[in-house]
Amino acid sequence: MGYLPEKKREKGIYRVTIIGSIVNLLLVIAKFIAGILGRSAAMTADAVHSLSDFISDIIVIVFVKISGKPKDEDHKYGHGKYETLATLMIGLILLVVGVMIAYNGIYDIIAVIKGAVLESPGMIAFWAALISIAFKEVLYRYTVIQGKKLKSDVVIANAWHHRSDAFSSIGTALGIGGAVFFGQQWTVLDPIAAVIVSVFIIKTAMRLMKPAVDELMERSLPEETENEIKDIANSFEGVSGLHNLCTRKIGNCCAIEFHIRMDGGIALENAHQKITKIEKALREKYGSNTHVMIHMEPI
Repeated sequence: MGYLPEKKREKGIYRVTIIGSIVNLLLVIAKFIAGILGRSAAMTADAVHSLSDFISDIIVIVFVKISGKPKDEDHKYGHGKYETLATLMIGLILLVVGVMIAYNGIYDIIAVIKGAVLESPGMIAFWAALISIAFKEVLYRYTVIQGKKLKSDVVIANAWHHRSDAFSSIGTALGIGGAVFFGQQWTVLDPIAAVIVSVFIIKTAMRLMKPAVDELMERSLPEETENEIKDIANSFEGVSGLHNLCTRKIGNCCAIEFHIRMDGGIALENAHQKITKIEKALREKYGSNTHVMIHMEPI
């Protein structure tokens, strides 16, 4: 797997995030106007969702800048986990927004059951929802492609935030469309669609939060990755008995520590040269910023 230089990667993350933030800001303004003029609570809620998307873009820009800082006396493993923290925050924002949309939708449904009559939304809200779906789906596809290219979990997380916003707008369009085209008695479709969409939003939030929490809790790298590390180290002549392997992620980087056994009779300089070659091979595989710590034990 190839790794981009850190500066180039950081610039790429900024570029894709700034593009997303501009689109999100325009959609927030358009949705709020459409929600007010179109008398649509669903569209106003959708605007709030887009606002959370815009806030998440700002979080990405700020935290990626921090995570790209070099190691210092207070952060000897670097600042990579700020990026993980940003991913977790995006997931939390999604979770809160999803719960709020569900609460408001259920509240309106109960009100209709009790005899309340919801106001029918206008066509401007319906067209705003369709436009939002198109823009957010395109933005999702662009962002997720760039996130994979840049190998950035936080950019991919942000891409799913764009996709969840598109899902929200689909629900909004169905609800508004049903209320507009089927008459006053079907205005309850608006909150029903909002509740259904909120389930997808909450599910997406949980999927984003889990790997971020795992990383903050120092979960080991996947088993197949650890097996690759063992194969690389054991491929060097004179190296055996790899044990006490400890791995974890630090933002976009990896930390790898293990013990190996080598002939106790060879010169210290020769042993050091071999260890240096192993470290180089691991960094070529997992990135130049990979933290590698190898402890030698004599046979």
